[in-house]
Amino acid sequence: MADSIVRLGSVTKHYVRAGAKTVTAVDDVDLDVTEGEVLAVIGYSGAGKSTLVRLVNALERPTSGTVTVAGQDLTTLSERDLRLARRKIGMIFQQFNLFRSRTVAGNVAYPLKVAGVAKAERDARVAELLDFVGLLDRAHAHPEQLSGGQKQRVGIARALATNPPLLLADEATSALDPETTAEVLSLLRRVNRELGVTVMVITHEMDAVRQIADRVAVMDAGRVVEHGDVYDVFSTPRTAAAKRFVRSALHDRPDAETLRRLRGRHPGRLVSVSVTDEPGLQQRIDAAFADAGVRTELVHGGVAELRERRIGSLTYETTGSPAAVDAALQALRAHGIRTEEEV
Repeated sequence: MADSIVRLGSVTKHYVRAGAKTVTAVDDVDLDVTEGEVLAVIGYSGAGKSTLVRLVNALERPTSGTVTVAGQDLTTLSERDLRLARRKIGMIFQQFNLFRSRTVAGNVAYPLKVAGVAKAERDARVAELLDFVGLLDRAHAHPEQLSGGQKQRVGIARALATNPPLLLADEATSALDPETTAEVLSLLRRVNRELGVTVMVITHEMDAVRQIADRVAVMDAGRVVEHGDVYDVFSTPRTAAAKRFVRSALHDRPDAETLRRLRGRHPGRLVSVSVTDEPGLQQRIDAAFADAGVRTELVHGGVAELRERRIGSLTYETTGSPAAVDAALQALRAHGIRTEEEV
């Protein structure tokens, strides 16, 4: 079993705002990130995701608890030792944070120069990294001459300059269009698979989770309320926060306005049935309704692919006696198929 490269132990972070009001941004979080994985930390704005990542790279110190990265408890280190520890942590940002006065090569070389790497070795490493991210031909360009996707690739190359075992990506694709987002996510997956770098992605975007995450941690009001295998969490969310995020991310369940329109056209009971990659699932759904004497019409739904497995839900109008519909839903649940009536 792989070791943890990041371990958060009962981490809490308080801020004192104007008027001496205390705000809890991160609240008693326990979380491990395993070497070699891609972990996505997800949640809505204000959930505490960005504060969490700033605790991991020691840009913030926790109010209480421990933050261990690559075997070092960052909360015990002096500022000088923290600067050395941060060389083991690569970081990419939503707004790229490139030096406008430096060329592409100069941006990638900067952390190596700070680390005291000799020029010949520095130049070789920069060329290697720019080739890896597909920008060797733009080495002498300046950031204003690059597209958003190219800027983020420079950011990734710079973050990898000192060979860190851990890469943090804080909303790294939020400023990019969908096509460019896919390219950057594909590059991050290559960083993970080909270079063996552990990646921690802070995001509110489903595409980032769908394309690269192995595990997911759901944050709400400063707490990690659910975490585990990405498919397990998205196919069977247990907490209200996870259910809300999954519903908005997959767009597979009718929202309030859609539900209002559906009710105007479909007077029967509306029932949503979860879809997974279980073999024979559709036949079991059809059989449960048919055996109970319930007629169905598919009125809404969405099925996506997550980690090469099906996920989503289908919403049916069911027509039959209340007892018959109840019996059909009970039969589905007996097979482990999640159902929820749309009310």
